Amino acid sequence: MVMENERTRRTRKRAAHPAAVCGAVRSSLYSAIASACLLLMPAAAMAEPAIGIAMHGDPALAAGFDHLPYADPKAPKGGRITYGFQGTFDSLNPFIVKGNAPRGIFDSIIGNNVVESLMTRSADEPFTLYGLLAKTVEVPEDRSWIEFHLDPLARFSDGKPVTIDDVLYSVDLLRDKGRPYYRSRFEKIAKAEKVGADGVRFTFVEGTDRELPMLIALLPVLPKHATDPQTFEKSSMDQLVGSGPYTIGEVRPGSEIRLERNPDYWAKDLPVKRGFDNFDEIRVDYFRDENALFEAFKKGDVDIRFDNDPNSWARAYDFPAATDGRIVKDAVETGVPKGMNAFVFNTRRKPFDDERVRKALILLFDFEWVNHNLYSDSYTRTASFFQGSSLSAFGTPASEAEKALLAPFPDAVEPDVMDGSYAPPKSDGSGRDRKNLRAALDLLKSAGFALKGRDLVDSATGQPFRFEFMAMSKEQERLALAYQSTLRLVGIDMSVRTVDPVQFWDRQKTYDFDMMQMLWTGTLSPGREQLFRWSSEAAKTDGTFNTAGVSNPAVDAMIAAFLQAVGQDDFENAVRAFDRTLMSGHYVLPLFHLKDDRIAHWARIKRPDVTALTGFQTPTWWFDGGAGEQNNN
Repeated sequence: MVMENERTRRTRKRAAHPAAVCGAVRSSLYSAIASACLLLMPAAAMAEPAIGIAMHGDPALAAGFDHLPYADPKAPKGGRITYGFQGTFDSLNPFIVKGNAPRGIFDSIIGNNVVESLMTRSADEPFTLYGLLAKTVEVPEDRSWIEFHLDPLARFSDGKPVTIDDVLYSVDLLRDKGRPYYRSRFEKIAKAEKVGADGVRFTFVEGTDRELPMLIALLPVLPKHATDPQTFEKSSMDQLVGSGPYTIGEVRPGSEIRLERNPDYWAKDLPVKRGFDNFDEIRVDYFRDENALFEAFKKGDVDIRFDNDPNSWARAYDFPAATDGRIVKDAVETGVPKGMNAFVFNTRRKPFDDERVRKALILLFDFEWVNHNLYSDSYTRTASFFQGSSLSAFGTPASEAEKALLAPFPDAVEPDVMDGSYAPPKSDGSGRDRKNLRAALDLLKSAGFALKGRDLVDSATGQPFRFEFMAMSKEQERLALAYQSTLRLVGIDMSVRTVDPVQFWDRQKTYDFDMMQMLWTGTLSPGREQLFRWSSEAAKTDGTFNTAGVSNPAVDAMIAAFLQAVGQDDFENAVRAFDRTLMSGHYVLPLFHLKDDRIAHWARIKRPDVTALTGFQTPTWWFDGGAGEQNNN
């Protein structure tokens, strides 16, 4: 329910608003004049305070909702959950390029536990936000500005109130010293101004895409009084102060971080937080390799395991805790695209800058052999960046709207991708399909390579075709070695080098690799993050996820098209056209995907009966002391 003083504030605001003037006319006998008044009123002026905002259409939940549908407001509080991840960390700041921060501070997987944003995302809708630090939001139809009014209850963990000065400070700090995607967002702000004591309005430069207001709403808010701008961008173990449900407790650099639930958390009774943040302590442990992580899980030192290895899922759970029911294997199908798990070509380097070479290397990946011999036929081949959704172009002829978008770029999409007949290369499963080997050699020959004895060499220089695959785990190494054996059949020398996670991510951020494996997660609402993944600007900026180095005007144009789309149909047409440009560029070697998400967890960790559209939401899970003792390590 809206409090009385909030109603009064809204009434005062409407009285000075053009809509209020038109409303007064509507209430008179001159209804025709009123209609004309509304038609003449600029779209930018028409906005009303709301509890939420959706990228397309309206939020599913109305004001006064009790809780998010995938959370259980009766979930008990207490206990501890321990997550385990492979890798390490050398910083506690997840907002900067330098260093690697642990999960859990501001994290889409296990929660924004320490630092919060103005609004929070519903995992049960494609892209809808509801108020968190911001009690209300206002945005006009043309989305030329967005206005937030803070919840007067909002507090940082040190007890100080969250203020508009903190919001404005966070924008400046992250724009100047944060990760590149913050800069790309905030540089589109033409003006930021206070509105009363508790409000702030961001006005955007002309022509800004419609998603930007949504991303501004996801701004992490840091306290001006407790964040030093002089040292912010330096990798350090200095603890961040935030407004979230947890504070940072014990830290063992590189190996462990503990988050402690704040009993005075300001938002614990908000509808968007009912049923969330149920553990007294969140512990995140890091392990050097997957075997050590799994052994810790088997012993109960780790409570939860994200397991997308089909061999492990089918065969690894034969130990007592799993067979007697103390460990639960949980799998759910989600409504989101499957994402793109792929070998990435660094097109900034030769010979991967030649599309013919990339197409040949894609032909040489024997999915059928790999799937049968390494994964017991558990995977499906990936053919689209949005497979499994209406956003995918795979198997679908281009609509007239897509053709119109792509018309300025006649060579950007291959004919079979345009007409929907494209399919990934298929082999006979032998590991040495002669048809694919011959086709690949023909492409390599056209790109200037020739067989010399058993080696493939550059015809002009005589240099062998040689490159390095950078792996981060034994699983990546195993898959790369299977690929290596096929490449040897055509004389290509691919070495496989496994590095530790810190070195892997440091080299990935500076694009210091030839080929590597990467996963771009799927989303039903692709937006500005696609600029960070695929734009020409990102290709020349360190620290982005455009690891492939894609620099293609057609790709840039399709991103711009779906960022500007107003209706759902226009949006989907633009995303499918975007999908076609990426598929046709052969920037990655698509691998495979599972049909569902899989988590194994100790029975003492429970989850709600309802699963969100986007899958598991571990911040809504809880500890059940009756299902097994809490590990005290």
